[in-house]
Amino acid sequence: MLRGHVPLPQPESARPLPPEEFARWYGPWDPLTPASIAAFLDGFDRPWWIVGGWALEKATGVSRQHEDMDVSIAHHDAEALRVFLAERGWTTWNADSGWLRPFDERFREIRSSSGIWVRADAVSPWVLDVPLTPFNGTRWTNKRLPSQEYDLDEVTWVSGDGLRYLNPEVVLFMKFAQVREKDIVDAEATLGLLDVRRRAWLRDSIAQLDPTHPWAG
Repeated sequence: MLRGHVPLPQPESARPLPPEEFARWYGPWDPLTPASIAAFLDGFDRPWWIVGGWALEKATGVSRQHEDMDVSIAHHDAEALRVFLAERGWTTWNADSGWLRPFDERFREIRSSSGIWVRADAVSPWVLDVPLTPFNGTRWTNKRLPSQEYDLDEVTWVSGDGLRYLNPEVVLFMKFAQVREKDIVDAEATLGLLDVRRRAWLRDSIAQLDPTHPWAG
């Protein structure tokens, strides 16, 4: 193990940790919201967009609880985000498969499949989760289906609040394993609201990974 790594707990079931157990290992969350994220990233001159539960809530209008705030950026913009946040007094951590380590001048390598967690310091709560998105040049690339490449405007949309969100069908695709209870709830709230084109994209994409999945039919 490289010095600086903090091992992530690996429960036998491989299911995500419940919030109270997560806080015991890593510390609590006090996440940003769509009302505060724009000011937080004001001055960051690279594209970013909201993903996860907040993206589904904005697309569907169905309210849900939020344990964190997820914003994605292109993988090649990770260093720019690190520098931007460091200059404003925030610390960044690289969360990857099986470990968590500082993402700073000591550990600048970061995989395109990993993510960045943000907090002020070791005794402060986490405020932002930034899962990285692979890009081929300027083209958004589906991390689960790398053959799928799109212009960013094709897989995201800009809401009336001025913020960019990942399309709901893409969010559901990233959640289709439905490991967590909240993913099941999200699917129930969203699937029936997708138009024919979005539903077809979701069905065809899932079929490439799991033809037996109920959404692939």
